[in-house]
Parts: sequence; structure tokens; C-alpha cells
Amino acid sequence: MRRHHWLLAAIVLLGLWFWTQRPDQGGELATPATPPGSPPVVLSDARPPQPAEAGRSPASAYPEFLPREAHAVLAAIARGGPYAYRQDGGVFQNRERLLPAQPRGYYREFTVATPGSDDRGARRLITGGEPPVEYFYTEDHYRSFRRFELRGEARR
Repeated sequence: MRRHHWLLAAIVLLGLWFWTQRPDQGGELATPATPPGSPPVVLSDARPPQPAEAGRSPASAYPEFLPREAHAVLAAIARGGPYAYRQDGGVFQNRERLLPAQPRGYYREFTVATPGSDDRGARRLITGGEPPVEYFYTEDHYRSFRRFELRGEARR
């Protein structure tokens, strides 16, 4: 009888391990945007750092393509939280291999709220490094990314 308890515990632990290896936390399978063997595609809108200008609004420190909701998320990242979703700050595993290869744990993901959505939506910010030194935005749930840099006061 005692052997059956160990077997049951082993099956449960194995099941939990497989569950943590799911493709994403949103319940939908992520599909690669490029065929296997193709080089990663990362759209870059990074600009060289601009000197801080007097009278510049904090919003101008963010790239124009970022939605306004992303500004609040970036501010929370700079503060170290708190975040709106429990998954925020979790490890982004780069399974799609669209971002530059880095060791596991280098990338973190954060939800950018989508107005009118009943769930987390498809928009995410991905940071690289601790503290973050790289920033990526996806509006299509990891199918494509836009790299960007923070300028001026947004870096703090």
C-alpha cells in the first residue's frame, strides 16, 4: 500500500512539472512567425539616446508606437512593481526564438492592458536584463516584436 502512495506522488510531481513547461501562460498556443531555420525577425525602432531637453514631457521619452497603457507598465517596472497582473514579472522563455538568444531568466514579460478586453489581451512588454537594459513590445502575442529604448526621464 505504501508503494502506491510514492507512485501517486511521483505522477503528481511529474504532471506539475509538465504543466509548468506549457507554451504560454495565456492558454493559447504560440506559433512561430518564421519557418524553422530562418533567422529571427526583430523589428527595431531603437533610436540613439537623446540628451534630456528642458520642458520635455515624460510621455515624449517613450516611442510613438507604444500605446498609452504601456507607459504605466514601464513606470511600474522602473519602480519594481506592483503590477496589475500576477503573471507580470515572470520569466519570458523566448520559445518563438524571435528575440536574441539569452540564458533562461534573462527576459521578463509584462502585460499591457487592452481597453475593452475581458482578459490580458495580446499586448506585452518584454524586458531583458536585471535591471532591464533591453525593451521589446509585441501587440500580437509574441508573433512579432519591436525593440525600443527609453530616453530621458523614462530610464529612471
